[in-house]
Amino acid sequence: MSTDDIVDDLTRDTQNSPEELLTRSFFFLCAVLSIVTTVSIVVLLVTEAAKFFSITAPLMGIEGPTASIVDFLTGTTWQIGNREFGVLALVSATLMITIGSAVIALPLGVATAIYLSEYAAERHRAFLKPALEVLAGIPTVVYGFFALIYITPAIKTVLPETGTFNLLSASIVVGIMIIPMVASISEDAMSAVPDELRQAGYGMGATKFDVSTGIVVPAALSGIFSSFILALSRAIGETMAVTVAAGSQAKFLNPIDPTAYQEGALPMTAAMVQLLLGDITGGGLAYRSLFAIGLTLFVITLVMNIISDLIAQRYREEY
Repeated sequence: MSTDDIVDDLTRDTQNSPEELLTRSFFFLCAVLSIVTTVSIVVLLVTEAAKFFSITAPLMGIEGPTASIVDFLTGTTWQIGNREFGVLALVSATLMITIGSAVIALPLGVATAIYLSEYAAERHRAFLKPALEVLAGIPTVVYGFFALIYITPAIKTVLPETGTFNLLSASIVVGIMIIPMVASISEDAMSAVPDELRQAGYGMGATKFDVSTGIVVPAALSGIFSSFILALSRAIGETMAVTVAAGSQAKFLNPIDPTAYQEGALPMTAAMVQLLLGDITGGGLAYRSLFAIGLTLFVITLVMNIISDLIAQRYREEY
């Protein structure tokens, strides 16, 4: 009897055992539950958002006030009382916080990952990586108050015109929040690079810095890009920190204007919190706008995740 026949016999016996069937059923149930939960959330967002728009509300049996989908997607004014629902006023603030946090988190996260993967001794890595990941366990509302109490006054000492609630402070604190995600995922990708590539670089006379930046980083590029997209998706969906630090007045700002970061604005997630805490009627237009914002946020995050997968496939290295 060959080795393959023996392996097939052993596998066949274990697969038919009651313990194996029970384990397989449990994991299958977990997978199905995850899919059902995701589909349910998507269906809820789509059906409730459809009631908000005038083009689809009649199909949903809604006879009350509705909003134009064109005005929603292209408008720059968000005022519930005046029934102005221009989501670009909210998107611009979210985009500015995402850009600002990316400027802070991406270079610092990659530099930290390079140090942990290539330079840190094992005893230092065993202490520094868990300490870094502790940042991810701090409640986000604490980050918001940290920005309001410490970061904003520090900014005002340099830029006195900065408001109490401003996008710069929110960007900094969100950037601090997502550094552990960038650093941890990037470090895992760099650690997975085979040592043979490093040794080949050293054998050709390359320095530690040359090997780290010229060999390890390019080889781990797919994992690094994935960490970027995942971290930025977290920044887009961050709620409590930006609710406390960014402000509560919706306004359309120019993301490429540096002075605009000194002003306060209302990101999409903070607008949803503001609506939920406000005096809105269940089933009313303001209530249904919650789901329209949520669907917009979901689509943006979904597109970013798709881009992440495409980039990861494009630059993935197989060893």
